Amino acid sequence: MIKVEGKVGGKLEDTELIYGITVDKDMSHPQMPKQIEDAKIAILTCPFEPPKPKTKHKVDIDTVEKFQTLRLQEQKYFDDMVQKCKDVGATLVICQWGFDDEANHLLMHRNLPAVRWVGGVELELIAIATGGRIVPRFQELTPEKLGRAGLVREKSFGTTKDKMLYIEHCANSRAVTIFIRGGNKMMIEETKRSIHDALCVARNLIRNNSIVYGGGSAEISCSIAVEAAADKYPGVEQYAIRAFADALDSVPMALAENSGLQPIETLSAVKSQQIKDNNPHYGIDCNDVGTNDMREQDVFETLIGKQQQILLATQVVKMILKIDDVISPSDY
Repeated sequence: MIKVEGKVGGKLEDTELIYGITVDKDMSHPQMPKQIEDAKIAILTCPFEPPKPKTKHKVDIDTVEKFQTLRLQEQKYFDDMVQKCKDVGATLVICQWGFDDEANHLLMHRNLPAVRWVGGVELELIAIATGGRIVPRFQELTPEKLGRAGLVREKSFGTTKDKMLYIEHCANSRAVTIFIRGGNKMMIEETKRSIHDALCVARNLIRNNSIVYGGGSAEISCSIAVEAAADKYPGVEQYAIRAFADALDSVPMALAENSGLQPIETLSAVKSQQIKDNNPHYGIDCNDVGTNDMREQDVFETLIGKQQQILLATQVVKMILKIDDVISPSDY
């Protein structure tokens, strides 16, 4: 339901949330209205042109009258199409295919704005957002299949004459678009990735709203628990469990190192503090706030994310351990 769109130009601060859909297209005729309120949208996947035979064909015209007849026939066909759209009450036509200049001209004269060459994915999104149905044949067009939007407007950007269509205040208000602006393509792609990560964090919290405290506090408390559990196992397994506990310490160690602190000293101090106070919320104070309690600093992570990290890391190690030896070609 959340579409992330980007367009080069403007500043990153111009990024906006649109309660609706954006389509990278403009009205098919420059004289069509640029803003339509309370739009009833016909979403078509049938071309706006006279039917063509499936087989190869050739039309021979030897007199002007025959040509006139053919032209009038075509015009009548277009007229019927446009009239059908008007009859069901459509105030905007969105078409997956193109239509030739004559149809375009007729649509403009009949005050029926139209958008052509809209991709299939975008059509589906528009249909979901506006509550409309995609119509494959003109005969099937009925008022119930029209989508509804509070406002459809065309917006142009800067001096580049780039135009986009905004479909806002839709019937299904849950379909939204995050529209990103930026100086170059790389900047936009980077922002898209950041927004995607943020959306995934929000999604994880909705799926499971359990959290663990960050700053390495979760890993340190897990490491202490695993270390304690190791003593209950006889034999060699004990060493493997202790190694796992050591591996968990590498996350807070890296955090301390990246923050410019003494890694080993900081880690051992926080670890002893956790054991002494029996408080699993103590972590590495990366931002030098003055307290190691992550609950006070409001640093937390989703439980789902943390589970996945440890699970995947363990699987990778298992995979590597299954490899006994690597034969390199230089040995032979």
